[in-house]
Amino acid sequence: MSNVTKTEGGAPDLDVESDWNRLFVGGEWLGPGDRETITVEDPSTREPWGEVPAGTVDDVDAAYEAAVSAQSTWADRDPSERAALVDRVHELMEDHEDAIAELLQVESGSAQLKSTVEFQTAVADVAEATTMPSRAGGDIRDSTIAGKENLVKREPAGVVAVIPPWNFPLHLAIRAVAPAVALGNAVVIKPASETPVTSGLVIAKLFEMAGAPSGLVNVVTGRGSSIGDRVAGHPDVDVVAFTGSTEVGRHVAKQAVDSLAFPAMELGGNGPSVVLEDADIDNAVSGSAFGSFSHQGQVCISINRHLVHESVYDEFVEGLAAKAEMLPAGSVHSPATFVGPIINESQRDQILNYIEETVDAGATLETGGGTVDVDGVEDSLVVEPTVLSDVTNDMTAACNEHFGPVAPVIPFSDDEEAIELANATEYGLAASVWSGDRNRAEDVADEIDAGMVHINDQPINEEPDVPFGGMKASGIGRFHGDAIVEELTETKWISVQREQRSFPF
Repeated sequence: MSNVTKTEGGAPDLDVESDWNRLFVGGEWLGPGDRETITVEDPSTREPWGEVPAGTVDDVDAAYEAAVSAQSTWADRDPSERAALVDRVHELMEDHEDAIAELLQVESGSAQLKSTVEFQTAVADVAEATTMPSRAGGDIRDSTIAGKENLVKREPAGVVAVIPPWNFPLHLAIRAVAPAVALGNAVVIKPASETPVTSGLVIAKLFEMAGAPSGLVNVVTGRGSSIGDRVAGHPDVDVVAFTGSTEVGRHVAKQAVDSLAFPAMELGGNGPSVVLEDADIDNAVSGSAFGSFSHQGQVCISINRHLVHESVYDEFVEGLAAKAEMLPAGSVHSPATFVGPIINESQRDQILNYIEETVDAGATLETGGGTVDVDGVEDSLVVEPTVLSDVTNDMTAACNEHFGPVAPVIPFSDDEEAIELANATEYGLAASVWSGDRNRAEDVADEIDAGMVHINDQPINEEPDVPFGGMKASGIGRFHGDAIVEELTETKWISVQREQRSFPF
């Protein structure tokens, strides 16, 4: 760490008022020193509420050096010790729920319902990780050679890089960090620039409070353009766990593979929701509204396209527009708000452009299409919940992952056309099918190219012991349960010749 500025500033407290202007490397909280800083903005108020250091390549190297050193001894710890550390993190999260939820609201523009759901999901992920040290054992396989025993063991992969996004910053970071540590790995986190506290520094603080060895969890805040390649392609990285857009993910995966690291990638989506004519339309409308407008549509598994049978199309559009108009939208500092701000100005402008281009192409704007005024904010980031009818699959808001509170509704005439429309995208992350006939719904679900398909439910679902991930351009590998255990460990075959074997020479 000789090239790293080691200006000390003391550890932050786990709350909004704390000074988070720190890196966490080798068990030390390092102040910005002579580094540049990155301003963190509250999307609801558009006011800055903090700064973090713009980490350098030297900082990344120091983090990996610390991680390699810590991992070599951590892997030798008894599985119960590793489980106990993660369990203490679990307890600390529950003890500080209010503070963490407030940080999510202020930093990521999360409405209170969303911050609560994200927190609960993250806690469940950590609880699941406490079981992993005892589940990562090996196996004994019969041999084709007399007197031989085959032992198949699992060992920690080594150092895991975690690169989370800004939309569900805590959950999508800790779902990789907690299993990695539990399984005997060390971690280097490069948090999202928009949410460096909740996607990185909070996690470092929790592990520090839990008594983690120095260097086991490291956080280097900074811009992806400056340090991203070094994090993903470092010579000491063994697994790169990335969640984000497909465009960026392709680049990150290339960096990882060049270092012969495994790329665990959860990437973009263009989720179709298929509503068959025998569906309960009221239920489908309600679930579809939740699936499109939760967290302002900034969810990789949200409904991006509503594919609705022509016989119930008008009824569905009318119901969905009515739901959109009743949703409270505005600042997340109001407890009533369901639809809060888009994360930043460029994302907001892109969403509004998608809506405009889709209407110009012939779609009908049923409701929404603009921004919501927020008291005291000159240029609001809150986009109105928007419903578009008369949409075709090739229109801008339908063929792109719009990542906003936008619901394009596309008609179809039969199941075959619905499947064709659903699969007419490079993505394959999540989907839904609504029908009163389970067998028919399963037949349609089987034909949709997606890693996760939900019948008579919206697609924003995640459970800690069920594999989570996508097909096609939506990613590589799976998070959660046994799937993440496999990705964060290496398989080793040890054979033991227990009886003397004869050789030909």
